Amino acid sequence: MGQTIVLTGMVLSAMPVGDYDKRIQLLTRERGKIAAFVRGARRPNSAFLASSNPFSFGEFEVYEGKSSYNVAKASITHYFRELAKDLDAVSYGFYFLEMASYYTQENMDGTDYLNLLYVTLKALLKKAVDNRLVRRIYELRVLVLSGEYPDVFSCTKCGKKENLYYFSMRRHGTLCPDCLKGEYAVPLDASTLYALQYVITAPLQKLYSFTLSAPVLGRLEEITAGYIRQYQDHEFQSAQMLDSFGADLQKTAKNGEK
Repeated sequence: MGQTIVLTGMVLSAMPVGDYDKRIQLLTRERGKIAAFVRGARRPNSAFLASSNPFSFGEFEVYEGKSSYNVAKASITHYFRELAKDLDAVSYGFYFLEMASYYTQENMDGTDYLNLLYVTLKALLKKAVDNRLVRRIYELRVLVLSGEYPDVFSCTKCGKKENLYYFSMRRHGTLCPDCLKGEYAVPLDASTLYALQYVITAPLQKLYSFTLSAPVLGRLEEITAGYIRQYQDHEFQSAQMLDSFGADLQKTAKNGEK
């Protein structure tokens, strides 16, 4: 065994290897996203039985092997077990893990992505904010961290900072009425504009401290989802399942109203 290092992180995914082992993906502050083997994690009496599951957050003592890390010890502070009791919340949670995995890589500073993921999972548990809003906030902040977020503070054609009444997917942001000619853009009310600006700039500890009316949330979802579809060349499997689950719930609700 080589020299061990202690990393703070969260398990993003886990898959079985052989008869008793697991290969996990960790998002860590110190080394970004890494792969690690957990020997004997699937044995009934293993000390790693719970700590090698997705959502487990804490300190992982690891040593480097030839092609990956190996976990020697884990000290978990949060398992987020409550998510498993709520199908809706855990579905969102797995989407957030998958998105974090896509946007991170090894040998990067993973602090901001890890902190965002942690407070977002906490928001799912508190239920103070609609899960649909939690999703859009998380998506936008991931885009902020990756440098791919839209410009919602000025007109993307003329630079004016007033009268930002429209959002253009093609222009990556807002437009004023004077620049609307020849452009396809969706109307943008003041409340939705403020919500976009707040999500992009708010301190992390205040990110999930607000709610939106149904119409404003709907417009925020329309803009965020459309922007991601246009500029993110990756389809998340968990997002497809989440959208399918949401569509089924809406059908059930409509049938119940008849």
